[in-house]
Amino acid sequence: MAQILDGLKISKEIKQEIKIEVAKITASGNRAPHLAAILVGENGASKAYVNSKVKDCAEIGFQSSLFKFASDISEEELLDKIKELNENPEIDGFIVQLPLPKEMDQEKIIMAINPKKDVDGFHPENFGKMALEMETFLPATPFGIITLLERYNITTEGKNCVIIGRSRIVGKPMSILMGRKGNPGNSTVTLTHSYTTDIEEFTKNADIVITALGNPHFLKAEMIKDGAVIVDVGITRVENDSKKGYYLAGDVDYESCEKKASWITPVPGGVGPMTRAMLLKNTILAYNNSGIKN
Repeated sequence: MAQILDGLKISKEIKQEIKIEVAKITASGNRAPHLAAILVGENGASKAYVNSKVKDCAEIGFQSSLFKFASDISEEELLDKIKELNENPEIDGFIVQLPLPKEMDQEKIIMAINPKKDVDGFHPENFGKMALEMETFLPATPFGIITLLERYNITTEGKNCVIIGRSRIVGKPMSILMGRKGNPGNSTVTLTHSYTTDIEEFTKNADIVITALGNPHFLKAEMIKDGAVIVDVGITRVENDSKKGYYLAGDVDYESCEKKASWITPVPGGVGPMTRAMLLKNTILAYNNSGIKN
């Protein structure tokens, strides 16, 4: 039976560590770090996620600002808001919650964010620095995963790591981080995707499987080897006849895989809380990089 990679537990520890750091900052007479978020439209998952971030900030003593816009906001208006936040010395980092309305040029919006305030780690400058193993903001979800592996002393050196999904938010950065020099890292990485034939042939030989597909219960026990470490990034609302009307499912068929794996992340309570905690870590980094201000 697999042991749990408990993201909820570790994220609470990290938030407590940041809370102590913030208390020291404010006790010295300096202002607290300030994280802002831009939310466009009425996407339910995005609203819940951003509200959680606001709550996290309050919990650890950060200042936070939330800017909400209707889905019909013009690209120009959004770019003006980004420029305003870029130039505001009181705001250390900010995110533009994705996805954006389809009419908007997402790349143009991401490019407009000052890389020094890009605490999501999506700007090409930060992505490039990560690829070159320079210090920078790591994308929050991959940052959360490597922190989880590190805190549970999961050996990655010399291991075969298979990543399912090649998004810029999880899959691609994850492949870079697992293959980099250092710990966690030094793995032999295979990045699989929708055009990979016989994914099972890769996952069966993997010591570590990281899946970020958004395909409920995709990874079955027969697709993994005994003792594999399973990290489930997927989270999908699956309709059922419960009071809520849905349940949250990961990419992993948890019931079967937990009997075979050595370690496994639950959904919810695995990678999700770590993503939020890493956004706070990146904001502290942005704050420190900008020079402490009164």
